[in-house]
Amino acid sequence: MNAASGAVLAATAELPEPVASGWQLIVAALAGIAVIVVLITIAKVHPFLALVGGGLTVGVVAGEAIPDVLESFTGGFGTTAAGVGILIALGAMFAKLLADSGGADEIVDTIVGHASPRMLPWAMALVGAIIGLPMFFEIGLVLLMPVIYLVARRSGLSLITVGIPALAGLSAMHGFVPPHPGPLVAIDALGADLGTTLALGVAVAVPTIVVAGPLFGKLAGRWVVPPIPHTFDADPADGDTSKRPSFGITMFSVLLPVVLMLGKALAEIFIDNDDQIVRQVLDVLGTPIIALLIAVVVAMFTLGRGSGMDRDTISKSTGAALPAIAGILLIVAAGGGFKQVLVDTGIGTLLADWAKDANISVILMGWVLAALIRLATGSATIATITASSLMLGLIDGLSSGELSLVVLAIGAGSVFFSHVNDAGFWLVKEYFGMTVGQTIKTWSVMETILSVVGLIVVLLLGLVI
Repeated sequence: MNAASGAVLAATAELPEPVASGWQLIVAALAGIAVIVVLITIAKVHPFLALVGGGLTVGVVAGEAIPDVLESFTGGFGTTAAGVGILIALGAMFAKLLADSGGADEIVDTIVGHASPRMLPWAMALVGAIIGLPMFFEIGLVLLMPVIYLVARRSGLSLITVGIPALAGLSAMHGFVPPHPGPLVAIDALGADLGTTLALGVAVAVPTIVVAGPLFGKLAGRWVVPPIPHTFDADPADGDTSKRPSFGITMFSVLLPVVLMLGKALAEIFIDNDDQIVRQVLDVLGTPIIALLIAVVVAMFTLGRGSGMDRDTISKSTGAALPAIAGILLIVAAGGGFKQVLVDTGIGTLLADWAKDANISVILMGWVLAALIRLATGSATIATITASSLMLGLIDGLSSGELSLVVLAIGAGSVFFSHVNDAGFWLVKEYFGMTVGQTIKTWSVMETILSVVGLIVVLLLGLVI
């Protein structure tokens, strides 16, 4: 657990008493969420500004003094930026190296090239999951679209039958598996262990992708058969591939941080003595910042130098990754500020008391909150931030595994039914050349299946963890 997570967990153990009456706090929370929803969906304000406005609204309506609200917000902003911002930046650098070196293309070409026509949807799901492990959804989609077009054209399969499995793989990784912003925020806010959550996230993602990807894609391919666009007519494999890193080296680079973080989690389970040198080494190497930093440095050689890039090119590639994620970093940090205002006003304590009296499952509560906010704002990250903030009072006494399941339930809820207020909806619609109705019948339904199946798998895991 990193320092920021430890601080958040310590804070949640002693949540403040509410500063106002119960109903005033509920009105404050609803008013803050309403401000965020209205500013994002109607006024088209950037989510960063919307979260700042939402946090101030919560504090003022709850009866706190403006200076106190600002202190809460800026404190949460800084803590979250320190705990999550570095990880997002390192992840973006790694993803940029993977794309610029041709490593991502090598993964796609190798897996798709060895698949029979009947297995192509399954191969595309695997490609989507692997590419989605280090890359943000939008980047992965842009990268995979030429391949989706090409595979559909050559195999004679529907564009939807080929494309939906790849989208399911990308979306599941985005919602369930760190180092994506949503899971990282929830892990940091709830004090969950990153290695444990990563391992359980992969366990949840696999059956979820199977159902929402190849199985649903086969059915959706009969409902909607859009023409294959000619946006990318050239075969992406026709270029110079001699300088690409090999498939084995690329997979080693992609899986290195995963293995390091999982190694730390396994060491905590199977090695009881904290003083053992093996445990200490694995603890250090598996610390998220160290694991991702090692992965980026290694990728500079295996992917960068391995593809013929010189030092200047590698430097430019990693540097170019940062401007693209500036907005994401600000949104995530502002979400931390919003969370801290909710905590300091005592709303979390109040909701915890109500939920305990109603005897509602913590896992189900997390999923419902995230799904409702996702429907309202269209943003998986905003849904994760807000739902995690509201869950703080409900997690006292939960084990590390249970905390990870709550994080994954929130992640599942955050991808529920993407529709017209989600930028991803329009990205998929345009790339696949579909109408709004066709996009709802394919992409939106796929996201809903992903969300519901993910919740079911999390609940099943909850029976044994």
